Amino acid sequence: MAEPKSSKSKSKSKSKSSSSHDAAASKKSKASAAAAAGPGTLDALFAPCADVKGLRFGAQLVTRALTVRRASPLELPHLLRAAHSPAPGAAAAATGDALSFAPTTTAYIPTNFAILAHHAWHTLTLGLGTKNSKAAVFVFESAAMKAAADAAWPGVVPLGDVGRRLIRAAPGAPEMARFKFRKGCVTFYVYAVRTAGTRGFARADELRAVVEAVARLKDFLDHTAMLALPGQRSIDVAAAAVGVVH
Repeated sequence: MAEPKSSKSKSKSKSKSSSSHDAAASKKSKASAAAAAGPGTLDALFAPCADVKGLRFGAQLVTRALTVRRASPLELPHLLRAAHSPAPGAAAAATGDALSFAPTTTAYIPTNFAILAHHAWHTLTLGLGTKNSKAAVFVFESAAMKAAADAAWPGVVPLGDVGRRLIRAAPGAPEMARFKFRKGCVTFYVYAVRTAGTRGFARADELRAVVEAVARLKDFLDHTAMLALPGQRSIDVAAAAVGVVH
């Protein structure tokens, strides 16, 4: 009588794990489909910036204090694996393609100080401390809106202040739509930003390209790979802040 019960419990656990995996996959596919859908579907996702969900931390109090910095234009396609390997003699063309990948997008990625702090905390807690990091990507409806936000937003900001100093303090009180992707030890938050009261999204193609690139990423097992990005040259936060303003 005990063997059928154990087999049932095993089958239940397998079904639960498979259902949770399917749910996560369906969420990613829904986010990608929403970004690729027509204006009517996108309109339902937008809300005033004061009501938009920010970054979620749970019990990760240490993560709130770690910093993210504004990425350079070449770093985002490199991070999202969106830039193709250049053929011999085509370096200039490849650079142009990378710069044109997301011209109205601003990304905030972990500073090298935050990356090292993550690993130090994980070591000090004997493997119990969180290794999860976060990146915030903002896709604006126009180059003018991006320029205004880049001028108003700081180059380096603690993760705990992203909601208050970036989302809530966005110039012009715009509307935003939020997409979340968990990629191993890095969670990406993608925000589409448009003028309040408008319909559709003028940069829908760019939003779709960014969302699909994030969705295609494989899980980050170790985000020290971010230390190899072009702007990650010093563990000094002040120096990083100077190097990321373009």
